[in-house]
Amino acid sequence: MAVGSKELAPAELDTFEDERLVDELKKAKEELFNLRFQAATGQLESHGRLKAVKRDIARIYTVIRERELGIRATPAPVEVPAKAEKPAKKTKKAAAEADAETKEA
Repeated sequence: MAVGSKELAPAELDTFEDERLVDELKKAKEELFNLRFQAATGQLESHGRLKAVKRDIARIYTVIRERELGIRATPAPVEVPAKAEKPAKKTKKAAAEADAETKEA
């Protein structure tokens, strides 16, 4: 069984955009710093967490580098659907012209 965070599975890292990967990397590095500080002061309860965070950092670096090399595809940007535009109301004159065009055809 692989050691690491449950929320940073390799399959899930594929769905993250580059900015989110950098944010996750920053959070993981901060956590590693805090864990090392706790270990130095004798307050660390779970030593396995150090190994897990190091592996998470390595996974994130791997995904970033593979995207740079073109080995791993970057996720498609999520487009926010625009509000459906309401069709313009037809005036009596426009409706009459449309009916005349359909009758001619």
